[in-house]
Amino acid sequence: MRATTIHGPGDIRFTDVPDPTIIEPTDAIVRVTASCVCGSDLWPYRGESPITPGDTIGHECIGVVEEVGSEVRDITVGDLVVVPFDHCDGTCAHCLAGVHSACVELGMTTTGQAEYARVVHADGSLVRVDGGKGGAPDPALVPSLVALSDVMPTGWHAAVSAGVKAGDTVVVVGDGAVGLCGVLAASVMGAEKVVVMSRHEPRQRIATAFGATHVVAERGREGAAAIKEITAGIGADAVLECVGTDQAMGTAFAVARPGATVGFVGVPHGVELPVGRMFQKNVGLAGGMAPVRRYLPELLDLVLSGTIDPGRVFDLTLPLDQVAEAYRAMDERRAIKVLLQP
Repeated sequence: MRATTIHGPGDIRFTDVPDPTIIEPTDAIVRVTASCVCGSDLWPYRGESPITPGDTIGHECIGVVEEVGSEVRDITVGDLVVVPFDHCDGTCAHCLAGVHSACVELGMTTTGQAEYARVVHADGSLVRVDGGKGGAPDPALVPSLVALSDVMPTGWHAAVSAGVKAGDTVVVVGDGAVGLCGVLAASVMGAEKVVVMSRHEPRQRIATAFGATHVVAERGREGAAAIKEITAGIGADAVLECVGTDQAMGTAFAVARPGATVGFVGVPHGVELPVGRMFQKNVGLAGGMAPVRRYLPELLDLVLSGTIDPGRVFDLTLPLDQVAEAYRAMDERRAIKVLLQP
């Protein structure tokens, strides 16, 4: 099959690789009908995460089940499914506790930007889209369905981890697709004020459409001062850190009120926690890799009912074989998030 591979910083290719096959009886093979580039894919693309030249890359997709292992019972050939980037059996102690991303038999989508993907523990991982038999969903739903494979559940996880509740003032640090989905999550959860920290007008527009009530363009001390003004000097009841840099984490703790929680979902790179500030202000930290399968049923219902439309984070659509341009567009901030279709 054809798949996206990475060969070095800035070197993305669409090449021939071996077809995925059923290895375990709980596996499924999914024909990818739509996928995308994730902000976390830019870390190795920029040379900031280690890579093995020739590795496949890409972990967000939806598709049609082409083959299932002998022990798969709930998912059938022909089902249209959302593929969570982190696969889980749904039965281990961690899954039962709601931490599916720490499943004892955790698997990952490794060929999301490709023609086919292998999913381990198909019954525990895949979520069927009702009415999607044969892989023909309403085209208008496709972007939001793809967003459910990672970016929307990740933004939702940030809000859940931060303990967002009705009436809260929430600050979202980061205006990438995850941060924008965090804005949407906080709004749906009933936050009274949702402040997004963003310097980019196209992202500000989407954030406002998703429910942001305030936009702060400043960073560092100036940004923290602006948040303090909005919150009458109190700080935020909940903060969503959706970047993964030391500066973003520092800002998150600087704007959190005493007793608040920072929900973090940005893949950390060079982050040092301000433990002294955390201790002094009783500010907590929770979050991490999103347990996508935990949230998928609820989020799918919200999408299908028209309550949320996270697919608005996609502002560029390209053919899959132009995936290298998709990476360039996101790296150069010419696109927020790129949808890929065969």
